[in-house]
Amino acid sequence: MKAASATVDIVVAAPLAEVFATTVATDPPAFYPRFGPLPAVVSVSDQTDSFDVVGASRRLHLSDGGSVIETVAEVDAPRRHVYELTRFQKLFGSLVSGGRAEWIFAHDGEGTRIRWTYSFAPLPWRGAIVHLIVRLFWAPYMRSVLPPIARQAGVVVAKPSARATD
Repeated sequence: MKAASATVDIVVAAPLAEVFATTVATDPPAFYPRFGPLPAVVSVSDQTDSFDVVGASRRLHLSDGGSVIETVAEVDAPRRHVYELTRFQKLFGSLVSGGRAEWIFAHDGEGTRIRWTYSFAPLPWRGAIVHLIVRLFWAPYMRSVLPPIARQAGVVVAKPSARATD
C-alpha cells in the first residue's frame, strides 16, 4: 500500500535562512505534545551531530514509553531538510515500517513559506488504519504544532493549512 502522508504550510515574516536555521534547531520536547493517541516527545538522546548534518541521528523518547530514531537524509540549506524515521516502538511500531519528514523553505512575498510533509510506510495489512490515523490525527497535529515552531523565527502571517495527501 502507498504511503500515508500529510502536509502543512505556513508563512512567517522572517528571512529564509533564519527560518531554516531556527526550525532545524527546534528542540523536539518543547514543541511536540501529546495529541489524541499520538504520544508526546519527552526527551532526546544519542544525538550524533547537529541536526543539519546528513547522517546525524537521534532517538526521540515518547510519553507512551516508546521511541523512534530520526536520521538526517538530505540537507540543502536554507531550502530543504529531510529526515527518515526508523525503529518505531509501541503504536506506530506495530503499524509502520518507517517514516519520512520533509521540510521545504521558500521565499513568499516578504517572508518565508514552510511546507512540512510527513509520510509513513504502512506494514502489510495495516494501510487502512495508518491512513485513518494520518487523516484524523497526524494532519491536525501538524497544523497545531507548526505555528509555535514557526514563531521562533518571526511573526506568522498566514494561518497553517493541513491536509492528508494520500
